[in-house]
Amino acid sequence: MINIKEVIETNTMIQEMNLDVRTITLGINLLDCMSDDITKLCDNIYHKIVMTAKDLVKVGNEIEREYGIPIVNKRISVTPIGLIGASSCKTIDDFVCIAKTLDLAANKVGVNFIGGFSAIVSKGMTKCEELLIRSLPIALKETKCVCASVNVGSTKTGIDMDAIKLLGEIIHQTAEETKDFDSIGCAKLVVFCNAPDDNPFMAGAFHGISEPDSVINVGVSGPGVVKRALEEVKDADFEVLCETIKKTAFKITRVGQLVAKEASKRLNIPFGIIDLSLAPTPTVGDSIAEIFETMGLEKAGAPGTTAALALLNDQVKKGGVMASSYVGGLSGAFIPVSEDQGMIDAVNLQALTLEKLEAMTCVCSVGLDMIAIPGDTKPSTISGIIADEMAIGMINQKTTAVRLIPVIGKKVGDVAEFGGLLGHAPIMSVNKFSCESFIKRGGRIPAPIHSFKN
Repeated sequence: MINIKEVIETNTMIQEMNLDVRTITLGINLLDCMSDDITKLCDNIYHKIVMTAKDLVKVGNEIEREYGIPIVNKRISVTPIGLIGASSCKTIDDFVCIAKTLDLAANKVGVNFIGGFSAIVSKGMTKCEELLIRSLPIALKETKCVCASVNVGSTKTGIDMDAIKLLGEIIHQTAEETKDFDSIGCAKLVVFCNAPDDNPFMAGAFHGISEPDSVINVGVSGPGVVKRALEEVKDADFEVLCETIKKTAFKITRVGQLVAKEASKRLNIPFGIIDLSLAPTPTVGDSIAEIFETMGLEKAGAPGTTAALALLNDQVKKGGVMASSYVGGLSGAFIPVSEDQGMIDAVNLQALTLEKLEAMTCVCSVGLDMIAIPGDTKPSTISGIIADEMAIGMINQKTTAVRLIPVIGKKVGDVAEFGGLLGHAPIMSVNKFSCESFIKRGGRIPAPIHSFKN
């Protein structure tokens, strides 16, 4: 049973170590909004979201005031629009209309982002889902709150290389459409392998078909808390290091559990999961990279970084699962570049490269996240990077994702400015050798064999 004493124990974490609840995300099922008429569909979507989420921001603010726990974002995720638009969307413009409707609804209820402008195409694209993907450059340009995702692979189905080829082109087009703002449209688009149905974090959140009609999911944070705890055991062995991370993750997750239960009760909406991922911010001291340094690495990217990340990810999960009966989402450690000042510093010092980040994604919570690359990067190269990351997820039976931002007009050494939680990012170098002939083959990479493991 959670009580207020547990919250009081975390006051120092909140006041001095940047502990916060990163998001309360309300998932909403839109299947009952489907219609053959696009106007009717958009009306149904707008009214369903506004009616279901009308009190979300108010309740979040009340909990924040009463318990003194910062709740940074209030968000919404919806059923993948690639499914919802199947009956009525015949053109790219139809999907852009839905995106604008989602944006209007999000603004009406006052949330930061709305996710679910998504397609699940791990085995192949329907004509409708291909239209949604082709609508992304305009949809992300003409909306503020809408976030999009495309799941192009899974361990059970393999990897849809046709979708990956198309997305390389779409990401480049999205960068062009939003080039006046450092190609920020690409920051609202993530490509997944093994996407979870209950992820509360943007840009990849959507309300999966296995979910109830509506649900409250909460994502916590707290890299600064872990860093401070590790400073107290600076010279200890790995057993003490692991125990310290586990105990700290437990305390962080209990705060999220309290917020989730309160939000669920006040909104009369079922509690879904706690995502106990350590999600950094641009604030100094709230960094995954600084945790590595506290562990004994000179900089993120130094030899030993992948081992340190594996240890961190595992201990966060072990501590978190003891604090909540329902842990889900991505749960682990995020390693975005633009949102983590320590990562930015490591890139600027050339301690951290795109190739090292890819190696780290084998053991982290997600994948290549918020990475700015030169604006003249070829679409086929973008597709190749995506394919590599999807292969890691498929073979290792884990969620992996790519959020690449080719910043039009900028080159290695320049800086992209995104603002807010998205922060800023140095433009990272990309391998110059071509993979175009590989990518243009098309078709599907088959799923890996699931037996004969050694």
